[in-house]
Amino acid sequence: MIISEKLVKLDLHATSKEDVLQQLAKIAAAEGKVNNESKYIEAVLKREEEFSTAVGFGVAIPHGKTDAVNEPFFMFAKVDNLDWNAMDGEPVNMVFLIGVPMSDASSTHLKILASLSRKLMKAPFREGLLNVGSPAELISFLEASELGI
Repeated sequence: MIISEKLVKLDLHATSKEDVLQQLAKIAAAEGKVNNESKYIEAVLKREEEFSTAVGFGVAIPHGKTDAVNEPFFMFAKVDNLDWNAMDGEPVNMVFLIGVPMSDASSTHLKILASLSRKLMKAPFREGLLNVGSPAELISFLEASELGI
């Protein structure tokens, strides 16, 4: 699995999507997943300009493909109802941040997005995410849900 307890933040205090991205990119860099925070954030924001990654149900899945990423990673954060320009107009309270090196972009990136999107369509999966109380519990929940990443 390309997520670890250190890549989970269950109480991220942020004021905007840019703030969320900066805070999570800093964690990813500290864990050796990102070699250039600003370049990674730039790639994610460029993707956001094309189309909002807020998919509804209070979930956003920002992602970036760039050489600023050392190895594929997946992060999870709970936030306090942020505006993310979601299609359903609702605020975001869960963020899945994905980073993939440009050289690995086609297969890994799409596999993560497809697997996650299928699970997020189910209310019990979303409720389970909201109810986890620790990073270890989140990892166990994802493993039990057979997310496949």
